[in-house]
Amino acid sequence: MDYRGILIRVRRIVRSINLESKKVQKDFGVSIPQILCLEYLKSSPNYQATQRAIREHLNLNSSTVTGIITRLEKHGLLARLPKSGDKRVTHITLTSAGDELLEKTPDLLQQRLASKLERLSPGKVEQISATLDQLIEMLELEESEEIPFLSAEGFYEGEEKL
Repeated sequence: MDYRGILIRVRRIVRSINLESKKVQKDFGVSIPQILCLEYLKSSPNYQATQRAIREHLNLNSSTVTGIITRLEKHGLLARLPKSGDKRVTHITLTSAGDELLEKTPDLLQQRLASKLERLSPGKVEQISATLDQLIEMLELEESEEIPFLSAEGFYEGEEKL
């Protein structure tokens, strides 16, 4: 195989991610990062988390997470609640409307991939990881404040407007 086959495969992956993102946005009116935020809240104790915890989970900067939370709150999918006893801390909580939306959304591409990766041997997962690291190095991709991530929790390349 020559290098063109590798490039075609990489483009196929990127295209699949972009198509899924557009389909989710069109069908459900939310972006993938917004779904990941709602899913994080659903898995959190009492369906609540601080903005900082959400930011760390999604691996995004504060202004991007603020935008995600603001758009979701505007649509009634989550709510901001001041912490009792400390008004400086606000908890973000999943609403019933947010939970209902999550019930309607399909498993995302990254969730399906995570499920399949979990079934592989640790050696095979390490091999895939090393190959991806090599591709990243070859592409000379630099880390930035907002780092796209590929993990069991999800994939993100940019926040789309609701």
